[in-house]
Amino acid sequence: MSIELTKSHKFFKKFLKEFAEKEILSLAKEIDETGNFPKKTFEKLSKLGLTGIHTPLEFGGAGADEIAKVIAVEELSKKCATTGAILSIHLLFGELIKKFGNENQKLKYLPMMSEGGKLGAFALTEPNAGSDAGSVKTIAISDGDHYVINGTKCFITGGGQAESLVLIASTDPSKQLKGLSAIIVDKGTPGFSIGKIEDKMGIRGSETVELIFENCRVPKSNLLGKEGEGFKISMIGLDGARIGVGAQALGIAEGALEEAIKYSKERSQFGKPISSFQGISWYIADMATQIEAAKHMIYYAARLKQEGKPHSKEAAMCKYFASETAKFVTDKALQIHGGYGYMKEYPLERMLRDAKITEIYEGTSEIHKIVIAKHVIG
Repeated sequence: MSIELTKSHKFFKKFLKEFAEKEILSLAKEIDETGNFPKKTFEKLSKLGLTGIHTPLEFGGAGADEIAKVIAVEELSKKCATTGAILSIHLLFGELIKKFGNENQKLKYLPMMSEGGKLGAFALTEPNAGSDAGSVKTIAISDGDHYVINGTKCFITGGGQAESLVLIASTDPSKQLKGLSAIIVDKGTPGFSIGKIEDKMGIRGSETVELIFENCRVPKSNLLGKEGEGFKISMIGLDGARIGVGAQALGIAEGALEEAIKYSKERSQFGKPISSFQGISWYIADMATQIEAAKHMIYYAARLKQEGKPHSKEAAMCKYFASETAKFVTDKALQIHGGYGYMKEYPLERMLRDAKITEIYEGTSEIHKIVIAKHVIG
């Protein structure tokens, strides 16, 4: 299929490219070294309308489509994968509210997360429930007009900075997956606290944390959708999130390829640029080919989602392939840089570390192979 962009998409892509080069690139190294959440950058994203890029206009969003979302995450990730990751996960929160929230929930949360500059998060993973959502142990017991929540979540992206999050908890443990529900939990709710802040290998400024719930009382009006729909909500949300991670991986790979081409033209050995050596040029050919294939898969999945068509298989495929591509491309780009690539003076070692997580979160590559196989085999 063609991924020819519309004029508005092309303009948006050009604008984002320039913005990322001017406002994001210079901060990427500092964010990686300090591990600090880039609050000022997120505020800029909010002012530009990116934090509500696919939120309807009536709720303070930009009302853009899925292609625009992919473009935003892709272009930001070229210069700083942390920034791309933060935006991608934040948009997942808004998407769940938009799709499953009632009118009151939309009126409360969508403007806040779109033009209000507040961060949203999604909390599914637990110490013993990663790929196996049926093993969720966090419970939400009915108590009058409230749920009383107890449990622990881990590896939650942006959980410590988020103003609100969608929590997946069991409202009926006897039903396992069918007993899971989605509940909105706001920052500052008594009984809700932040535990360990992880010291990560890559995307260090996105802040990945442990969330602790101890007799946390949340009004039942915060139930997203219906009781027992938590697993369905999670899977639908993850389909979109996987396209987002694919876009992040694509951006990382494209950024690494740009660095490799630039360096190979500037670096001379034996009296000529190393880009003229067959071994180097073949590396670049392989990198560019995989990137182009990943790009088509991601934009195709995004278009299916935009058109309301089934896209679970395509989301899994594009996330799996793009993440593997990011790993391959960053590794080869670093190799092209030789010893310099191993030094923190150059961005390749950071890009390689950032690329690795795309093979893990929102479903590991191994889980995606299982998902893909089930669709293909039937």
